[in-house]
Amino acid sequence: MKWPALVGKHVLVVEDELMVALTVEDALEDAGCVVVGPFSRVAVALPVARVEAIDLAVLDVNLAGEMVFPVAYALEDRGIPFLFLTGYGKAALPPERPNWKACVKPFQPEHLTQMLTQLIKPP
Repeated sequence: MKWPALVGKHVLVVEDELMVALTVEDALEDAGCVVVGPFSRVAVALPVARVEAIDLAVLDVNLAGEMVFPVAYALEDRGIPFLFLTGYGKAALPPERPNWKACVKPFQPEHLTQMLTQLIKPP
């Protein structure tokens, strides 16, 4: 299902579980997004987050034992909205960032795209 607010948006995907990454990618493409990634490691995703043309991002909190927060901080510095995918809920996010959003795994693709739409600021 196309989400008008998401059509054409470039969405960075950082996820280390292949099946989850594929589910996210499918949901985003179905919504009309252009997927950037997916990337499974912070070291690969961080340079992309710092310089690529990205409108939104979906970040897994834990990438094979490494926290994705450096990528989140880089996106935050650029004013790029993002949300986390996590099995741990908001408890997995830094307490000093209470406004960061989390989509809890397992998730419904429709819920993920709805949450991303809510991140887009009206023009």
